[in-house]
Amino acid sequence: MPTDGLGYVEYRILRPDNGVVRWIARRAQAFKRDEDGDGGGVRVLGACYDITDRRCAEDALRTLNATLEQRVAERTADRDRMWRLSTDIMLVARFDGTIGAVNPAWTALLGWREADLQGAVFLDFVHPDDLDATVAEVGRLQSGLTTLRFENRYRHKDGSYRWISWAAVPDDRFIHAVGRDVTARKEAAAALRRAEDQLRQAQKMEAVGQLTGGVAHDFNNLLQALSSCLTMIGRRSAEPRLAPLLEAGMQAVDRGAKLVQQLMGFARRDSLRPEPIDVRDRVLGMAGLLERALRADIRLETRFAPGLHPIEVDPTQFELALINMAVNARDAMPGGGTLTIEAENRTLGPGEATGLDGAGLEGEFLLLAVADTGTGMPPEVVARAFDPFFTTKEVGKGSGLGLAQVYGLARQAGGTVWIESRPGEGTRIVLLLRAGTGIPRAPAAPIQAAASLVQGARVLMVEDDPVVGSSVAAALEESGWTVLRAVSADEALPLLAGDERIDLLFSDVVMPGRLSGIDLGREATFLRPGLPVVLTTGYSEDVARTEGIAVLSKPYRIDTLLQTLSEALAKKPSPQR
Repeated sequence: MPTDGLGYVEYRILRPDNGVVRWIARRAQAFKRDEDGDGGGVRVLGACYDITDRRCAEDALRTLNATLEQRVAERTADRDRMWRLSTDIMLVARFDGTIGAVNPAWTALLGWREADLQGAVFLDFVHPDDLDATVAEVGRLQSGLTTLRFENRYRHKDGSYRWISWAAVPDDRFIHAVGRDVTARKEAAAALRRAEDQLRQAQKMEAVGQLTGGVAHDFNNLLQALSSCLTMIGRRSAEPRLAPLLEAGMQAVDRGAKLVQQLMGFARRDSLRPEPIDVRDRVLGMAGLLERALRADIRLETRFAPGLHPIEVDPTQFELALINMAVNARDAMPGGGTLTIEAENRTLGPGEATGLDGAGLEGEFLLLAVADTGTGMPPEVVARAFDPFFTTKEVGKGSGLGLAQVYGLARQAGGTVWIESRPGEGTRIVLLLRAGTGIPRAPAAPIQAAASLVQGARVLMVEDDPVVGSSVAAALEESGWTVLRAVSADEALPLLAGDERIDLLFSDVVMPGRLSGIDLGREATFLRPGLPVVLTTGYSEDVARTEGIAVLSKPYRIDTLLQTLSEALAKKPSPQR
């Protein structure tokens, strides 16, 4: 029968073969060998088990339990550090938009403190234009989808907005989101798009300008021939009833010439006479003209900063551009308003210029702005405002060339131009004109030539257009000139190299053949030193002027031609061989 049990015992043994320690569990029971015997012995029944693996597992579990709280505390501290130190904003919110928690980055990025946001609805901080998209994205999260990148604008405490790119995941009750400030990237992308748009617009304007310049040049010749013919008809006819018709014809020519002048100004091919001008004096001197161009219900204001730089422009083109802008402003203020002309100096560093063709402009400039309080322009009109023949006015009330001429003037003056306008907020046209170094001066009195110098003077006229050539030659001969004619520079050179008397060379600039009028003028001064040279063109020929050659703009009136040739002849009265 069993005696007191030996029970359960765990102990370690050291294996003699390899010295490894093993855990052994023993469970045993002691029995008396013989109850009726004479003191009998005791026997033991039991079993031993190797429990080394179990004891190792229990030790590991005890160690884990002992360190679990510490590791949880450490991981919580790590998350808290990320929450506090992250430069990205973090948000925990309910699906109805109620904010549960925000990290300190909200204060650094958007100015809002945790107390300002706790319990608020985050949709109240979203830009109105982004609200619908944000609500839709919250709906996707509520359906269990994950947001990998969603961008919207959040209101800063100062009232401005910042672009935020969000990543978010939902659980059963909350939205967990992380947002990164991408305002700088968005602004850089927008700036790049604007630069690309400006480049495309500048390329388009350049292409249109080249086409416009070619058309205007041919139109100039037609106007020149018509003007000369009308002048000759008037000189040769004493019919009283013919005079009003001739005058109407000349007025039509003048209107056509003005259109061509605007076209050439846009194409930057107008024959200009740039000179230093004082913008303040020029605008104030035009005040009466501008007020007549406006209406009585429009007030004209001027604001000029002290010490304005002079600019080098053609005074006529400058005044025409100012009148064009004033007329546009008048038409944009049907109920009256204020037209403001202001100017100030502006220094541009690299990359600061804007507007059409504004890239690469650096240095000293004069900024001239013409602003009205009128109806303003939508973006699609602003984008096309400088296109020639584009107008929003009724048929017959505008040619669409006014702002095209303003664009041409700005580019000819080494600057740029742009429009600032929104519907209902008026329009501001801004010109950047490169500062000049010259001193504005009063125009010199014209030289009057003696009539005796003209009588019998011999002029070599080089003109490839037969109608223009014949009509102008007839007018010159009737005024006392002897005219030698050539249709190209190649045909004129032998006459200049010969012995025939020539007192003056009058040549078109653009001609067929290998030489232009400028080339011919150079050859003429070489072959006949001191020979007066007058060129005529519808284009801008600054090279000719820098060499001291007079240039007459087409289309010209016969009286203007006679005056110009007489002045040139008066400077060199001695006849040439």
